Amino acid sequence: MSISSQDLNDSDAVGLLTTRRSIMTLFADPADPVGHCVRIVLAEKDVNVDVNYVRPDAKPEDLNDLNPYGEILTLVDRDLVLYDAQIMLEYLDERYPHPPLMPVDPVSRANNRQIRMRVMRELYGQLDAIGAGAEPAAANARKVLRDNLLVIAPIFEQATYFMSQEFSLIDCCLAPLLWRLSHLDIKLPAQGKGILKYADRLYRRDAFRASLSPFERELRP
Repeated sequence: MSISSQDLNDSDAVGLLTTRRSIMTLFADPADPVGHCVRIVLAEKDVNVDVNYVRPDAKPEDLNDLNPYGEILTLVDRDLVLYDAQIMLEYLDERYPHPPLMPVDPVSRANNRQIRMRVMRELYGQLDAIGAGAEPAAANARKVLRDNLLVIAPIFEQATYFMSQEFSLIDCCLAPLLWRLSHLDIKLPAQGKGILKYADRLYRRDAFRASLSPFERELRP
């Protein structure tokens, strides 16, 4: 995976990159855990891609022409422009089928999608309140996130990966969140030991290490 860590600070840079249709381009906030999910999939697939890190306080105006919601996370593949992370994940899995990150049968695929939806709603859904830093809302969000993880803690001990012996898009979504727990000031008690062992298996994957932005590398030793 070819990654450019240079920040984009002007509209000319975006215009130049979007005309390079021969290579896939991802615009991403280096601190965004949702964008990190996409970068993990790109690394797992070993996609030749330019990952361009865009700071929220220096977002080029032309990026709004690509993303109608004014958000940073945007994937450009020739004439195709995607701006929803979950659509990006499934597109990449179908566009680059090896290694597969989704089950083959319809029931298992639906379960995979539903679990990812719950991860985003019930776990990632607390991040905005934590990031805002306003107490007691942030403290409550930390507690909700920790408690939600502990409820499903036994699942992490049942298989190598989440409910499967095969690495999947669910794991791509869980890894960025778990990587940030200490940064979010969330410490799991003893009953979360299985989660931490699972997380360590994810962190040891070459693709995970390759997916880290400069910001993310500084979150943990």
